[in-house]
Amino acid sequence: MAKVKLTVNGRAASGDCEERTLLVHFIREQLGLTGTHVGCDTTQCGACVVHMDGKSVKSCTILAVQASGSAITTIEGLAVNGELHPVQAAFKEHHGLQCGFCTPGMVMTAVDMIGRHAGHLDEQTVRHELDGNICRCTGYHNIVKAVLSANAEMHGTAKQAAE
Repeated sequence: MAKVKLTVNGRAASGDCEERTLLVHFIREQLGLTGTHVGCDTTQCGACVVHMDGKSVKSCTILAVQASGSAITTIEGLAVNGELHPVQAAFKEHHGLQCGFCTPGMVMTAVDMIGRHAGHLDEQTVRHELDGNICRCTGYHNIVKAVLSANAEMHGTAKQAAE
C-alpha cells in the first residue's frame, strides 16, 4: 500500500491505496468526491477531467501515487460559497448538458481552456479543444455556446459576444 497526500479543492487529503490505483478511483472511492466520472478508463472520453496543479488532466491516466503532493481541483471545487463558477452557470443557462454524465469533464476542460486562451476563444478553437471529451447527447452545439458565453463573461467581453 502507498500513502497518497494531496490538496483537493483547497483542503489537505490523504489516504492509503494500492500503487496501481488510478487518480480517478482514489478521488471517488477514497475521498468520496463522485462528481469526477469514470467513463472509459482509456483516456478516450474525458469524463474524468480534473485540474492537477492548475492544468486539466484525465485522471484515468494518472496513478494516485504519481499525483501525490499535487493540488487537485475537481468539479466539486469550482463553486464558491454555493455560487456556481461562471462556466457551470453558462452550462446551466445554455443547456450545455442533457444526461449530465460528460458535464463535469466538459466543465473542467472549459475552465482550463478559457484560462489558457485569456479570453481569445472562437468556436473553432473550442470545438478543437473539446475533441478529447465525448458527449453522446448534445451534439456539442450548446456546450460550445456555453464555453463561449463563459469566456465572454470571465474576460469582460460579454457585451461584444452578445452583439
